[in-house]
Amino acid sequence: MSGARQLPSISHLQFLALSVLRAGEQPGRTLRRIAADFGVRHTAAAFYQLMARMERDGLVEGWYDQIQVADQAVTERRYRITSRGSRAWSQARAFYDAAALAGAERRWSRA
Repeated sequence: MSGARQLPSISHLQFLALSVLRAGEQPGRTLRRIAADFGVRHTAAAFYQLMARMERDGLVEGWYDQIQVADQAVTERRYRITSRGSRAWSQARAFYDAAALAGAERRWSRA
């Protein structure tokens, strides 16, 4: 069975986070805002649990960074995709593309 026909090993939320991180490293607050733009409503705790699992599974790397907000130093969590995360994203994308193509082919074959 081809890899494109196997269910993705990542969830749709992980796919979304990895999609954003493919463009470059991002702070957690940016990932949460983009997820909200796509209708994902999670608490901060649930979001950071998701990211912790992704770190544990080797899909992303995370670290803390100091930034300046007004006159105050603030610590934020930043993330980047790993090579394993890139492979998982590509495999999931191939699955979704194959599923869309299969649906289109079936629609045309019944015409």
